Amino acid sequence: LSFRDRFNIPLGDEDAMKAPFYRFEKKSKEYKYLKNCREKLGGPIPTREDNVSPIKVPDISIFQELLSGTGKREISTTMAYVRLLTLLTKDKTIGKRVVPIIPDEARTFGMDPLFRQLGIYSNQGQLYDPVDSDQFLYYKETKEGQILEEGINEAGSISSFIAAGMSYSTHGQHMLPFYIYYSMFGFQRVWDFIWAASDMRVRGFLIGGTAGRTTLNGEGLQHQDGHSHLAAAATPNIKAYDLAYAHEIATVVHRGMQEMLEEGKDVIYYLTVENENYVHPERPEGVAEDIVAGLYKIHATENPTIRLLGSGPLMGEALEAATLLEEDWDIEPGIWNVTSFSELRRDAEEVERWNLIHPNKKPKMSHLEKCFSK
Repeated sequence: LSFRDRFNIPLGDEDAMKAPFYRFEKKSKEYKYLKNCREKLGGPIPTREDNVSPIKVPDISIFQELLSGTGKREISTTMAYVRLLTLLTKDKTIGKRVVPIIPDEARTFGMDPLFRQLGIYSNQGQLYDPVDSDQFLYYKETKEGQILEEGINEAGSISSFIAAGMSYSTHGQHMLPFYIYYSMFGFQRVWDFIWAASDMRVRGFLIGGTAGRTTLNGEGLQHQDGHSHLAAAATPNIKAYDLAYAHEIATVVHRGMQEMLEEGKDVIYYLTVENENYVHPERPEGVAEDIVAGLYKIHATENPTIRLLGSGPLMGEALEAATLLEEDWDIEPGIWNVTSFSELRRDAEEVERWNLIHPNKKPKMSHLEKCFSK
């Protein structure tokens, strides 16, 4: 009855208690208003608008400090990602289109410098005095804020990711969401939302933080993610990468932005980043395409009897293994960095299918075959 009274629905008490569907009279102003709105939207059959113009992505040189390596300084891939996001938000072309989304764990990821630079969005501004207000990087909320900090709310955060990632269609405006979370709390909690995002042709970046099982176990097993890439590999329009170095993050994110903003591809990139600190090398010449394809060579040797493959935080262990093989067994292995097992698999399956249905043409080679046949 209170619902009826609130919305002024002309039903008696007895009818209202039955909660029936109420139909407006065709001559009523409400009916005319609804019909007019529906006509403006193109009629009763839903249609999708996709008339947004492409945006030129800045040259990858904006990430030069990541491409150049860290020298002797040790950092984590999480820190490299935060630096990339900082550089990106300062860009005059697409900086304001970046939507950083964080469910609760901003300081764990070292993202608090962005509080002061970008501000945390609140439609009512700062309504309280934060406990860290005496610090330089305090918890700054503002109506003009760019960060969406949503508390422990993965469902709300992925919904914001969906809204921003499909604004190219709903509002005719390209937006670029970067949603970072503990990687155990992504696919394992909101895979259904991620699949829905794929159905809705959302574009954006999912970042699984504290992945890899090597550091920051935190509250135990619930933080020891090593399998989110299996879920990502089963989601058709997600390109998943487990990256070891800062230059790889810059390369993959730059390519992702090109696909989304310039080429209009409906794709979601999933990157896992870690908290282990180590030295990051400079990007070698001519490996950008190989990084995106999923595999590139770090150390070459003639006729290797052993090839060592590393990925993410275990790349360092592969390098240590190579040193042991050389010093103790006089074996010089070839060393390869696998940035994406799932992209390698998809490429191999696509090539296999093409060769199967084109028996009279010269067989193609997958990226994996090309790399290991050299």
